[in-house]
Amino acid sequence: MNAKDREDERTLTRLWKVKQSAPKETAALGPEMLSFFKNSVQKRQGKMSAIAECWQQLVPAILCEHSSLESFHAGTLKVIVDSSSHLYELKQLLLSGLEKQLTLACKSAGLRKISLKPGRWYDGDGAERKIRFG
Repeated sequence: MNAKDREDERTLTRLWKVKQSAPKETAALGPEMLSFFKNSVQKRQGKMSAIAECWQQLVPAILCEHSSLESFHAGTLKVIVDSSSHLYELKQLLLSGLEKQLTLACKSAGLRKISLKPGRWYDGDGAERKIRFG
């Protein structure tokens, strides 16, 4: 190796060292996930499970089979109903006093309003229902 090659080698080594970066220090993921779970998932799950329990007790079983609690946000419970006839029946039931009963029973969970919308949360028809996610 001559002097020129050694000089090139030193230059390349120096450039390689300069271009290298130390791995960035990152916070542990575990505590962040626990915090997220406690603040987001656990609170909502607790409220939603209380509302679901009341829903099961107060709404007739046939309508429970044809409805699904979609979400609960800002005091409003969104419910999907799979057919227009069941949607009509449920709406009439809510207007005749069931909504007031549910809001009183779920006051601690913050329920203020129930919103119904047509739709399906499953694939298939009739007896063969396969739950659809996402």
